[in-house]
Amino acid sequence: MVAAIRVHQYGGPEVLTYEEVEVAAPGAGEVRVRQHACGLNFIDTYFRMGMYPSPIGMPFIAGNEGAGEVVAVGPGVSDIKLGDRVAYVTGLGCYAAERLVTAERAVPLPAHISYQQAAGMMLKGMTVQYLLNRTFKVEKGMNVLIHAAAGGVGLIACQWANALGANVIGTVGSKDKAALAKANGAHHTILYRDEDFVARVKEITGGALCDVVYDGIGKDTFPASLDCLRPLGMFASFGSSSGKVDAFDINILQFKGSLFATRPTLNHYTATRADLLMTANDLFGMVGSGKVTIPVNQTYALKDAQQAHRDLEGRKTTGSTVLVPG
Repeated sequence: MVAAIRVHQYGGPEVLTYEEVEVAAPGAGEVRVRQHACGLNFIDTYFRMGMYPSPIGMPFIAGNEGAGEVVAVGPGVSDIKLGDRVAYVTGLGCYAAERLVTAERAVPLPAHISYQQAAGMMLKGMTVQYLLNRTFKVEKGMNVLIHAAAGGVGLIACQWANALGANVIGTVGSKDKAALAKANGAHHTILYRDEDFVARVKEITGGALCDVVYDGIGKDTFPASLDCLRPLGMFASFGSSSGKVDAFDINILQFKGSLFATRPTLNHYTATRADLLMTANDLFGMVGSGKVTIPVNQTYALKDAQQAHRDLEGRKTTGSTVLVPG
């Protein structure tokens, strides 16, 4: 039996229950991982609330990102062995001291990446990798707007976009978060609660507007984000921390400058093992080079997952947050 956080009914943070569960021996193509750190992501709240229904029914163990050591290997697994350090983003089941992971989704962890770094960056860091390199290729001199610039994805995205030579503009909710975003590569910050971010973007760019907007906020920043884009610009919506973007008339994209809009997800960009390893290794390379650091700014014991969710939803966290099994 191992400790885990399970959800028996959809709801607020109070539905996260700390209990003991059985973990089976790994089956064909699986490994059993003793977790050193579990990543906390906003998507975890969507599953907890039922915004994203659990694909495995009730009850389920929350979370889908973690890092640890392999303590058992199932039949047919050849490229991962006992004792290997691995990290992953996969299906539900992460908030636990040990779990089974499909070997194909486990990524070998380089020596220079700690377990807590890995758990704090696999989902967020690989999201940044595909957003800035594949969804829209950021290049030197481009104007880039990153919403929630002091959040988990935001701080990594600011650093990475800066490293690519972009002019990085970030929206934040407070002066403290503005300072944090600037320390992590943002050239300009906008206090979205106090300022009209569209007007500020026009001012900062001298009317040129942005080549791309990366938006993990959703409802509160749409459709105003479209007004921050130059003609033929890209609106990349990758999250909805304030609620989902409602259905809209696609003709709005024409009238605002023949804009492009997309709602990408990591699963599609890492669907094959080759794409997964390419994405992860590019991330590891950026971290290894020092161009991107992974700020794990909050650490909670696994048993305190309820409080971690309250702080995340209350916008009290910055950067990455991890849960550590006892």
